[in-house]
Amino acid sequence: MYILSLTYVKPNDEADRHMERHTAWVKEGYAKGWFLASGRKVPRNGGVILAIGDRTAIEAYVAADPFIIHGVAEYDITELAVTTAVEGLEILKR
Repeated sequence: MYILSLTYVKPNDEADRHMERHTAWVKEGYAKGWFLASGRKVPRNGGVILAIGDRTAIEAYVAADPFIIHGVAEYDITELAVTTAVEGLEILKR
């Protein structure tokens, strides 16, 4: 599993200008079966996506995020080897 942590490097109003395209990109990540959960950080200075799949493919997909293309955010990708999960979340062990 991967934790995709994005941090805004521009003000929130700049992020808002690209939010619709970023949200479409996120939805496509779900459609591909890579994204499991996502949301804003609190306070709102970025977001987090929980992902599964091939790291190289996910890194290439992250590079296509409109937030990256327009210099709104930077990503930190952390691989997590999940060994224990509550019932129903076994998919995290991939």
